[in-house]
Amino acid sequence: MKVVLLSTYDLGHQPFGLASPKAWLERDGHCVICADLAVEKPPENSIREADVVAFHLPMHTATRLAVPVIGRVKQWNPGARIACYGLYAPLQEELLRSLGADAILGGEFEQALCDFVLGREPGRISLDRLTFLTPDRSGLPDLSRYSKFHLGNETRLAAYTEASRGCKHQCRHCPIVPVYNGQFRIVQRETVLADIRAQVAAGATHVTFGDPDFLNGPRHAMDLVREFHAEFPRLTYDAIIKIEHLLKHREHLATLRETGCVLITSAVESLDDEVLEKLQKNHTRRDFFEAVDLTRRAGLTLQPTFIAFTPWTTMESYRDLLRVLRDLDLVEHAATVQLALRLLITPGSRLLELEEIRNLVGPLDPVSLVYPWIHPDPKVDDLSRFVFHIAHAHAKRGRREQFLEIWRAVQNEPLEENFALLPRAAIPYLDEPWYC
Repeated sequence: MKVVLLSTYDLGHQPFGLASPKAWLERDGHCVICADLAVEKPPENSIREADVVAFHLPMHTATRLAVPVIGRVKQWNPGARIACYGLYAPLQEELLRSLGADAILGGEFEQALCDFVLGREPGRISLDRLTFLTPDRSGLPDLSRYSKFHLGNETRLAAYTEASRGCKHQCRHCPIVPVYNGQFRIVQRETVLADIRAQVAAGATHVTFGDPDFLNGPRHAMDLVREFHAEFPRLTYDAIIKIEHLLKHREHLATLRETGCVLITSAVESLDDEVLEKLQKNHTRRDFFEAVDLTRRAGLTLQPTFIAFTPWTTMESYRDLLRVLRDLDLVEHAATVQLALRLLITPGSRLLELEEIRNLVGPLDPVSLVYPWIHPDPKVDDLSRFVFHIAHAHAKRGRREQFLEIWRAVQNEPLEENFALLPRAAIPYLDEPWYC
């Protein structure tokens, strides 16, 4: 069979979600073409000749970008069977099937995709424990075309891999929960290391671990980074870890630093304990402050992410967020877009368990692919639009300068006059903003 795998957006990474199923399909004897539409044009000729075209949909933005491409694929090759796979495929099943998708594959999708190509009917969501193959990254765009990692004055090519999928937690707003329902699956250590070796050979000197939470399986993670560091002692890496896990597994922070970890991203979401309870984040405002202290003492940079605008955000709670970032010297740690992000309520979201949310949202928007909501205070929605404009229209400005502009719009107290001119701390960062 001739198979085309398409990715539309993967946070600036060379897509694991193309390389992994490619290895499985080629093992079964299929001819596979991969294309990452974030950095290259759709392979029209290959699509016209394909028996199957499959879209990797790991996030909301990727799904929105895929919608018009599915239409073009149907025009170019009406006879091709279309599959949509990845985290967001089951969440948007009704829409995707209306566009012509023949299969929706969520969870552990590699074997399910192989079954679909062979004409079988795989289940909608598989949580089977797979023995993974080493991802095949041949034919994908060069790593130099993807997000770079900045460490001091050094710019590094960044590899991307996954050591686990899913999550054992059930945060209300998280899109992982409707698919994995509190379960996670590991990628075998040797497979992860083989994937890293291939990307190091291609020039990578930094690795991003894209697991929803790197410490869901702390033993697996720590065994992996020890072996990783023994083989690649000069490589650095970053990972995503919950505030809850930073506190619970604080004994591992020193090992993370010793094995090359230089950046930890953590979904803080809010500094309001009532909002955190509604989201079921399982950490508190005080826990966040403690995590900042723990990571600093361990020599790790913490990059907090937020959902700054929710139905429960107030003008005062937003001012409080800005004050905390200033007081904890975290202005350079948080990308400005994190001060603009708005709560997304998608099909299947556990947020819809809350009566106050059900009463607030409108019908599913087929363009934005979310249930739209309007804040009870128009001033908060006005602020949301203003901050989003700052984050995008003024993207070339430094984080400190953008922060100052937002501060001046909402705070009643001045910042020091030279705030935007203060020298930037050497905060490591990836040059792709954090979207979802």
